[in-house]
Amino acid sequence: MHTEEPESAGRPHLDRTLLADLLLVPHGPLAALSIVEESESTNTELAAAVAADPAAWPAPALLVAEHQVAGRGRSGRTWQTPDRAALTCSLLMRPQVPRESLSWLPLLAGLATVTALRSTLGLDAQVKWPNDVLVPAGEPAGAQSDDEVDGQALEGWGSLRKVAGILTELLPDGGVIVGVGLNVSQTREELPVPSATSLALAGAATTDRSVILTALAEACISVLGRWTAAGGDAWAAGLVGEIEAASATIGSTVRVELTGGAILVGTATGFAPDGGLLVTDDAGQVTTVRSGDVYHLRLN
Repeated sequence: MHTEEPESAGRPHLDRTLLADLLLVPHGPLAALSIVEESESTNTELAAAVAADPAAWPAPALLVAEHQVAGRGRSGRTWQTPDRAALTCSLLMRPQVPRESLSWLPLLAGLATVTALRSTLGLDAQVKWPNDVLVPAGEPAGAQSDDEVDGQALEGWGSLRKVAGILTELLPDGGVIVGVGLNVSQTREELPVPSATSLALAGAATTDRSVILTALAEACISVLGRWTAAGGDAWAAGLVGEIEAASATIGSTVRVELTGGAILVGTATGFAPDGGLLVTDDAGQVTTVRSGDVYHLRLN
């Protein structure tokens, strides 16, 4: 039996009827939609379901969990969110593009998420390379002075906070899964780290998860559709310029903790052909970063 936790009060279930009407064919972009009460990880659950019965999951298909209890991020990081306080979903796509083009998926999903948050919620959302979405921190609850507001600056993040994370995975049959975890109604006490925030804390126009999920799914299908139509060429599709315009990282001074422990400091100046981050140091040397943790030292 599913037992509601105290913090679930005031956090309604997703409207399954409305979502099916808006998102499923013939009115919407999805061929399949499944909403489950609880999942350890929607990416893991969707991958297993597709492997077990591929015919039951025509692409594009979306799996959504009301409560995700063991979400996965990069480098094996895990987290748990309060019941119905977040949107945790995984989108199955089967893009007919060269395999080397798939490295753009995290940034494309980030752009789609930013698009949905800007157009539907009125937030100045931005993409942080390679797979995070940030929003302005907003005024701290109970702040009484300008000094307290100014104190929002957080080392490595400035005045921005993470509201969403993206995890993309390749399937053995050539399909891809794009997972998005979006904080919606968490209080400050419910957030795992100071660098995180929620849509509610950021002042979003709505925290109705059904509305937000509809906007997110439509934006993802639109962005990935443009990319697929261009044969996986994000440059030819005009998407790289849009990612750069929405990026909190490009133009910023960054510290990159590279795989293996090395540290790189410089200015993020653009993207490599495969979506890698170009970082130019004080000597003018350009390094392409394809994995590592990026911290913003100064936002321009």
